[in-house]
Amino acid sequence: MANQAKVSNPGGSGNGSVTGSIAELGNDVSTLVELQAKLALLDMKESVSHARLPLIMTGVGLVVTLGSVPVALLGLAELMSRALAIGWGWAMLLTAVLAMAVAGVIVFISLGEFRRSLEPFRRSREELTRNIAWLRTVLIHSGRATPRRGV
Repeated sequence: MANQAKVSNPGGSGNGSVTGSIAELGNDVSTLVELQAKLALLDMKESVSHARLPLIMTGVGLVVTLGSVPVALLGLAELMSRALAIGWGWAMLLTAVLAMAVAGVIVFISLGEFRRSLEPFRRSREELTRNIAWLRTVLIHSGRATPRRGV
């Protein structure tokens, strides 16, 4: 791409000296590290933007679940006090169970969305794999002479 830094060709001869080749390799490696860090930062920003809604949904689900616990406890206490007679306690207990079920569905859905929000890091992983392969190629071919064409 036009806005990416240029790195040297694997096996290419820099200025011919070992020091020049090492300096060129060091420059290329530092450029790759910088580009990899920039890509990881962009992926992190994109992941955070995708994670906002699932995190809010998870928070809402947890608040509803926590709000249901006192209702369930009050319903259980009412049931025990009336010795299992149907009344106000059963209604409170059923309300708590229903609220917890709804909250469970909300949390389940938001966890699936949260996992998808980490997908952009796939680009960083793929680019890192390509950069390591390039570096390996450079190191393997660095001591070999470049074949001449048309001699």
